[in-house]
Amino acid sequence: MATAAHPDPTNHTKFDLKPFKIDLSSKVPHLKTLVSNTRLPAKPLYPDLGPDKGIQLEFLSSLKEEWVTSYDWDAEQAKLNEFKHFTAVIEGLTVHFIHEKSADTDAIPVILLHGWPSSFHEFTPVIKPLTQCWTNAAGKKVSFNVVVPSLPGFMFSSLPAVNWTTDDTARIFNTLMTDVLGYPKYAVHATDWGCVVGYSLYSTFTTTVRAAQFAFIPFAPPSREQMAAENITLTAEQNVTVARQSAASKTGLGFRDMQTNKPNDVGLSLYDNPVGQLAWMGGKIKLCAVRPPARARPPSQLTSTAILTSVSLYYLTDSFLSSLWIYVANPEAFSSVYTNKAASAAAPMLFSQYKYNVAYWPEEFVAKVGNLVSYTGALRSRLIPRVRKLIGLDLKYAVHDFGGHFPGLDNPPAVIADIHEVAAYWKV
Repeated sequence: MATAAHPDPTNHTKFDLKPFKIDLSSKVPHLKTLVSNTRLPAKPLYPDLGPDKGIQLEFLSSLKEEWVTSYDWDAEQAKLNEFKHFTAVIEGLTVHFIHEKSADTDAIPVILLHGWPSSFHEFTPVIKPLTQCWTNAAGKKVSFNVVVPSLPGFMFSSLPAVNWTTDDTARIFNTLMTDVLGYPKYAVHATDWGCVVGYSLYSTFTTTVRAAQFAFIPFAPPSREQMAAENITLTAEQNVTVARQSAASKTGLGFRDMQTNKPNDVGLSLYDNPVGQLAWMGGKIKLCAVRPPARARPPSQLTSTAILTSVSLYYLTDSFLSSLWIYVANPEAFSSVYTNKAASAAAPMLFSQYKYNVAYWPEEFVAKVGNLVSYTGALRSRLIPRVRKLIGLDLKYAVHDFGGHFPGLDNPPAVIADIHEVAAYWKV
């Protein structure tokens, strides 16, 4: 039988497992020509409009100029190729993934799952640190074997069938971890759409997924009325956060309806338009990583280079259009009914509520959908005793100063700390 240390060598042939190298440089001259020739207005139509009206002209113009004059794709590609990339064919789909192993034979296998408009690139700041040995509070040395796949239809993973769901993706990713790589047990960490896939893994593959750490859950954030019905009283600071996120949901989610109902209108219009893709995706990446107050430590690490690399990957791999189909095939992905689909799973679930995420979930609601053992929040709550009673466990509660929807790019140290915490609950 395959094990984490000794995967079945016949699987290399069965799944056509191959090393992979990124080589997109030949497409860059065309990209730069298009970017250089794209005209933008000399000034905003109306000054002093905030980001709720979309990407701001000054920001877009600055990124466009950097893309042409100083952004170095070859250098960024070389950094990406420092990781060990592979492809495997599972159920007829080519799946691209990074696989970096610790030197420790007892390392915990973990799969990191991205969303949209993100990619495997989101996790590059945390991969190598996670493979390094770290001593936890109990004095135990811990490290991880890290697997970072590209979702089907994203980057170097092939396009799935039109009705392919996130449950289907969960199934082939479980095959990737268990049959291709030989990990009989593993942990999950996920953001955005990755959390939809990750929760499917957590709730379905209960014998193989032995811990899950989420920064998002596939359930609609509760309304104030729902929270009031649960006797949840928000602090003044929590009220500000909920109000901000409620406003963002009213003005910032129009793209979701477009991508769900009219993906070709968006995808074909911007297919060979890198500045258009930058405007569509770059503003969302920036908005989801609001720069924190100066007192926050460490400061936000999101850079213009990271945004340009994220968008370049979509453009150069021709996957902008195909990536939109995850919305089409999963229109009901975010349920308003909180149901513990993992009721039979004893595996621990950990959750991080980043301060600048696009949605807010109180710990009471997160505890409804899994075996919640740790809630890391931006705002200290008075409600922890209630949750302890609800789940029958001592719930660990901590605070991140900041971080947004894609914390791997915005606050890598916090993501590393979140995943390190999995070790405290890891049991095979």
